[in-house]
Formats: sequence, C-alpha cells, structure tokens
Amino acid sequence: MKKIYALIVFAGLILSTLGVHAQVSPGVDLYSSYVWRGAKFGSGPAIQPYVDYTKGGFSVGAWGSVSASTDEAFEMDLYASYGFDFGLSVAVTDYYFGGDWTTGTNHFIEPAISFETGGFSLTGAYMIGDGVADTYAELGYSFEALDLFVGAGNGQYTSDGKFMVCNVGIGSSKEIKITEDFSLPVSGSVILNPSTGGFFIVVGISL
Repeated sequence: MKKIYALIVFAGLILSTLGVHAQVSPGVDLYSSYVWRGAKFGSGPAIQPYVDYTKGGFSVGAWGSVSASTDEAFEMDLYASYGFDFGLSVAVTDYYFGGDWTTGTNHFIEPAISFETGGFSLTGAYMIGDGVADTYAELGYSFEALDLFVGAGNGQYTSDGKFMVCNVGIGSSKEIKITEDFSLPVSGSVILNPSTGGFFIVVGISL
C-alpha cells in the first residue's frame, strides 16, 4: 500500500503545480486484443479507458484495460511523467492487476526513462514489487507511414526468465474521415515474441 500511496501523493503534488490551465484529456481505446511488450493479456477485445492531465512537460494520469470476456485481465494503472524539450522523458507507473487493492498486493512500481531524437526512440524500464525485479528495454524508429520496434527483457517477458528479445513488431496508424469535423483514429500492429513464440495482429480505434 505504501507504494501506491507514494505515487498518489507524488501525482497530487504535481497536479497542485499545474493550476486551472492544465489540459484534461479523457478517452477510451478499443483494441482487438491487449498485447503489451510481446505478451497477450486476457482474451477477446480489450476496452482501455484513460484520463490524462498535462501542462508543459508534466503529465499525470490513470489508464486501464479490461478484456470483454471471462478472462478479463483486469488492469488499472497510475502514472506521472515529465518530458524535457531535448527529447528525454522520465516516468513512474504503478501497475495494479486486479485482486484487492487494500492489501497492497498485485502492485508493481516501474521507473522508466526514454529518449527520442529524429525518428529514433529508446526506452528502459525496471519493474519491481511482489518478488518481481524485471528489466525491459526497447528501441524504435518511426518512418512517415509506419513504426518499427524491438524490445528485450527478462523475468515475466521471456519463456525462461533470461534477458532476450521478446517484442518485435511493425505498426501503423491513420485517421478515417467520418464527417467534415470528425475523424476516427485507427492503429494496428503485427507483433512477434521470439522467446515465447507468440504472434499477434492487433487493431484498435481511439475515441
């Protein structure tokens, strides 16, 4: 419980500095399935709501995912981040995977750092909690029409727990014009996990 309270307090301190001019962005994404870092969670389509508060480089928010089946893979996260003008970003995320949140179990804290320049991006993350201490790193490159990414990790990310490539994919996105004033963002990815043998095709829309 101390972990989630610490993150809530941290988020509250940041929000207190944002004032009334902070931008609030609620929304929901609908995906054919939930695939994250080369692993699939739950079964069936996934509903992923979020609320994000930003001002300048600060961002504080909540994000969740629930699959539309009996295997719902319930997840609700809190996060806080800051992005610098030269491309560096730092973030802290509290992952909550179902159960009883009052017990403090099923929570995992992850500090992460990322850097973007030109089309290149590099991310490193370290998830800890409940006996877990897993590292993940990802390199990406964005072209005009598509994105490429390669991720590697250990622990939960691979079949034997050893550090190796676990998330290779290609993605793209576009907007489908519905009316003169409204367009529907659509994205899709083809993802392979060389460690587990997982192969996924995911498509989603954002509302």
